[in-house]
Amino acid sequence: MNIFSILLTVAGLILFEVISSIDNAIINAEVLSTMTQRARRWFLLWGLLFAVFMVRGLLPWIIVWVTMPSLGPIGAFTATFSSDTKVHKAMEESAPILLMGGGTFLIFLFFHWLFRDVKYKGFFIEPFFEKTKSWFYAFSSALLLVIVWLALKINYLLAFSAIIGYAVFFLTQAFKHNAEEKEKNLKKSNISDISKIMYLEIIDMTFSIDGVLGAFAFTLSIPLILLGNGIGAFVVREITIGNISRIKKYKYLKNGAMYSILGLGLIMVIEGYGIHVPAWVTPIITFFIIGYFFFKSWKEIKKLKV
Repeated sequence: MNIFSILLTVAGLILFEVISSIDNAIINAEVLSTMTQRARRWFLLWGLLFAVFMVRGLLPWIIVWVTMPSLGPIGAFTATFSSDTKVHKAMEESAPILLMGGGTFLIFLFFHWLFRDVKYKGFFIEPFFEKTKSWFYAFSSALLLVIVWLALKINYLLAFSAIIGYAVFFLTQAFKHNAEEKEKNLKKSNISDISKIMYLEIIDMTFSIDGVLGAFAFTLSIPLILLGNGIGAFVVREITIGNISRIKKYKYLKNGAMYSILGLGLIMVIEGYGIHVPAWVTPIITFFIIGYFFFKSWKEIKKLKV
C-alpha cells in the first residue's frame, strides 16, 4: 500500500467509527451524567484504552487469525505488510470467507434498521419500509437464501460464513435490545458507579461489533484498523464529554451511518464472491454518503433557525 492509500483508508476508518458509534456515545453521555466526576474520568481514560486495545484491536486480530489460521498470531497482525508470497496466498484464499460473513452481518443490520427502527426520514422510500416492518423476517430469510445459494456455487465455507454472519447479527441485536432496556436502570441513583462503568463497557463492546466488522471493508490490515478505529474511538469519547447535544441536532447522521453500512456490506459480499473492488472505493463511498447526510442535517438546522 502506498502512503496515499494508507491515509485514505485510515481517514475512512475514523469517519466510519465515529458515525457508527453515535448511538453508543449518546447512551454513554446520559449514564455518565448520573455519575461522580471521578468515575467519569476513570471511564473516559481507562474505558478508552479498553475500547481501543481490547475491543477494536484484539477482536479484529482474533477474527483474522481464526479465519486464516495458517498465518499464525504474528502473521495475522502483520499480513498486509508482509512481502512473503505464502502469506499473500493464504490471505487471498481466506479473505473472501471473512468478508462474506462480515458483509452479510452489515447488510442485515441495515435492513433491520430500515424495516424495524423508528427514524428521521432521510429518503422518501423509508416510510414505506417502516409501514411493512412485519415483513422484515420474511425478507431477511429470502435474502439469506439468495446469498447462500450464490455462495454455494463457489465454496461451501463461503456459504457457511454467510450463515454465521446472519447468526451473529441476531445475537448482537438481542444484546443491543437488552442494553437499551438496562440503560434506564443505569440512570437510577441506587446503582453504584462501578456497576455503571462495567455495564457501559459491555454496551461499548456490543455496539463496537458493527464498526469492527465494517472496518474489514476498508482493509484487512490489523495495524491500520487499530489506528483508524482507535482515533475514531477517541473522537467519540470527546463527543461524549462535551458535544453530544450539538451532535443530536444533526438528526440524519444515523441515516448516513446506516447507508454507509449497507455500502460496506455490499462491497464485502461482492468481494466475497471473488469480484475485486479497488481499495479507494470504500472510503470514497463512506465520505460521500456521510457527507450527504451531514449536509442534509445542516440544512435542516439552518431552516429551523430562520
